[in-house]
Amino acid sequence: MAGILFVISGPSGVGKSTVRKEVMKRCSGLRYSISCTTRPPREGEINGVDYLFVDLSTFEAMKRQGEFLEWARVHGNYYGTPRKPIEEWLKKGEDVILEIDVQGAKQVKKNFKGGVFIFIAPPSLKALEERLKKRNTDREDEILLRMTNARIEMQCISDYDYLVVNDQLEEAVNKLLSIIIAERCRIRKPHFWGGEKGP
Repeated sequence: MAGILFVISGPSGVGKSTVRKEVMKRCSGLRYSISCTTRPPREGEINGVDYLFVDLSTFEAMKRQGEFLEWARVHGNYYGTPRKPIEEWLKKGEDVILEIDVQGAKQVKKNFKGGVFIFIAPPSLKALEERLKKRNTDREDEILLRMTNARIEMQCISDYDYLVVNDQLEEAVNKLLSIIIAERCRIRKPHFWGGEKGP
């Protein structure tokens, strides 16, 4: 039986990575797919651990060769999910977690019928703006762009299977863990990469 693909999305600054990392500490049997990006590393980020940092020409070549499950241009930079490792893990029956933007999630949902889609939302847009300012990694114009995009992304919540509001970290982590456990307990028909999920 194929593994389960968990797709996590949410606005920039909502705490997706923090929640996801904490869940992976507590939940065994989860593979994390590292995305490629053309943006420069932030302080403390490690190539091959947080992202695969590539230049634009490398990204474009990978895109032409069909190496991405999904890709998108977000906040002026390109992000893409390498296809091959995900296909291999799922075929082996391993569960995979993706942390991607709303654009990318739409592509995955269109191309893969067996995914579980989870939206991480802030308690309010005001709280999100405060978080973006506190992390001190973006210029004022970048924060404005991220807030504009957040308003658009929040309108896509109904396209997801689950909603987790990240107000208190521990509560958000427990909710995401509960979703993963519930989906692993769901009765499913045998399915493989690219096949139909049921029921």
